[in-house]
Amino acid sequence: MSDCIFCKIAAGEIPAEMVHTNETVVAFRDTKPVADVHFLVIPRDHHESAAEMAVVDAQGVADLFAVVGEVARAEGISESGYRVLTNVGADSGQEVAHVHLHVLGGEPLGPLRSQPG
Repeated sequence: MSDCIFCKIAAGEIPAEMVHTNETVVAFRDTKPVADVHFLVIPRDHHESAAEMAVVDAQGVADLFAVVGEVARAEGISESGYRVLTNVGADSGQEVAHVHLHVLGGEPLGPLRSQPG
C-alpha cells in the first residue's frame, strides 16, 4: 500500500532501527517504547489486521510468531518473559492499519489492567 508507513518501513523507504529482517517479516524497535524492550514485528505484505491475515495467510502469521521468539531470545527476554500484543480496529487503539505485533519485556509488566472498568 503506497501510503502505509509500515509498508514503507518494510520496503526500506523509511528508516527504522531493525532488529530482524527476512523475506517475509521485519522487526524493528518502537519509536515510543513503553517497556525497556519494545519492538514491533510486521509482515512485509500488507494486511490490515491479525484477524484478517489469519484467514488469508496462516503461514504468514506463524512466521510472525517465529520471529517474535527469535528476537526475544536475541534481546535476552525469552527466559524472564515478554508480552505479545496486537490491536485490531479503532476501539483497540490500532493506529496503523497494518498487522503489527508489539513485543514488550525487559522489566516486570504487571497485569494488562489493574482494575475492572
